[in-house]
Amino acid sequence: MAQKSKATQKPAAAGGKKKTVTKKAATPTKAKTTKTSKPGPSTRELKIGQKAPAFALPNQDGKIMRLSDFKGKKVVLYFYPKDDTPGCTKESCAFRDGLDEIHASGAVVLGISGDSVDSHKKFVKKFNLNFPLLSDETKTVLQAYGVWKEKSLYGRKYMGIERTTFIIDEQGKLDDIFPKVKVDGHLEEVLAELDVMP
Repeated sequence: MAQKSKATQKPAAAGGKKKTVTKKAATPTKAKTTKTSKPGPSTRELKIGQKAPAFALPNQDGKIMRLSDFKGKKVVLYFYPKDDTPGCTKESCAFRDGLDEIHASGAVVLGISGDSVDSHKKFVKKFNLNFPLLSDETKTVLQAYGVWKEKSLYGRKYMGIERTTFIIDEQGKLDDIFPKVKVDGHLEEVLAELDVMP
């Protein structure tokens, strides 16, 4: 009798062990697959007469501004590479100094870069900029306007913003495009397009 009860107990113990082993290593490896992919270069090329791509971006104070907020006004929309760098500072300060003439033509100025809201806030404060700077950290609007490009410096390729200005008319259509802007004399080009003499 004693032998029978030993034989029936063994398989139960072995079966119990098998069940606990199989359930362990099922999920941990799949958790680490979320990667934020960097946006590729813009393939879009906008043309005069096209509707300007809509946007909603935070300004230097974190307030969301939309292109539609300026319906009925001309918009000078300039894309620049980086806050507080020599060329971008010169360009932004030129728009600051020419803002009265731009306003006299019924237009407003908006600047956009991929910098953060905080970076914009410091830039605006440092140079007393008198118009909104919008932050596009996701590069969505940069791509929509075709200004996020592959650039090269000393043979090194990298992604960046091609300095470009768009003039958008009162109906939200592209009135003029200044690609690959040279900072010197750019304000005068914009004023001439707005029919304002500097």
